[in-house]
Amino acid sequence: MLAGMARPYLRHTAQLEGDFVVFLIGARLVTPWKFWHIIPVGRAMSAMVKELEAHPELGYLGQETWGARTSIQVQYWRSRDHLMDYARKRDSAHLPAWRHFNQVVAKSAAVGIWHETYSIRAGEYECIYGNMPPFGLARATQRIEVTGTRETAKGRLGVTDGSDAPDGV
Repeated sequence: MLAGMARPYLRHTAQLEGDFVVFLIGARLVTPWKFWHIIPVGRAMSAMVKELEAHPELGYLGQETWGARTSIQVQYWRSRDHLMDYARKRDSAHLPAWRHFNQVVAKSAAVGIWHETYSIRAGEYECIYGNMPPFGLARATQRIEVTGTRETAKGRLGVTDGSDAPDGV
């Protein structure tokens, strides 16, 4: 690009056929002076993600992770059944990690864990990414350019034809 030329504002959204699940999961280091207690939790989560990425038939679509004292991982799953089946799958990395947490890590009270599950019906989600690399749902599924009916949030939700943007936007 030549000096002084404005870079185009690139907008994308995500496209996914059918229902899906957003699963939020994380941990919190409750007592920072006992930081070593969170190490097995982090290792277990890394092992689970590696296993899930190697086996797409399990229904895992992808994730984004942030963290410090409290971590959050936003995961995308094909269905609630896929998520629940993986959680209880006897030969998965999850079940032994769950047991270890409950039998060992939880007893120290140094680390807390949490999760939330949201079932999303087809067409009842909306997202936009401006000047972003593949991220979030668009990274986990299909990233498509914002054009036509996808020009506005209401258009992406199927409420309008996408021509309802306020003036100057």
